[in-house]
Amino acid sequence: MAADWNDNQPIYRQLRDKVVGLILDDLLAEGNALPSVRNVAAEYQLNPITVSKAYQELVDEGLVEKRRGLGMFVLEGAKSRLLEAEREQFMRAELPAFVERVKRLGIDPRKLLDKIEQVGEREDT
Repeated sequence: MAADWNDNQPIYRQLRDKVVGLILDDLLAEGNALPSVRNVAAEYQLNPITVSKAYQELVDEGLVEKRRGLGMFVLEGAKSRLLEAEREQFMRAELPAFVERVKRLGIDPRKLLDKIEQVGEREDT
């Protein structure tokens, strides 16, 4: 995790989002332990309460669980729940704004789809 915090949202929320990204990218698989609060706080020079608050949000969302004396672990099904939520967020909030911009710029939707496929093919190689 890179420590590139910004002023747009609280650090605990940014840390939560970084852990979510690690889960979505399979860098933290289901059943894996999260780095300890103490280690994350030391590595990124954060208050342990900030790290705990981020981790608690993940617990509250049903993505990780606390195991007394062992730490925090990614729950089974966490990635699929995250993907479902992220897709819904994209379709509800981001896609309409994207479509509006495409229209405003006069981009042909067929050409846009061709470009998306080209970019996807490059990433697959």
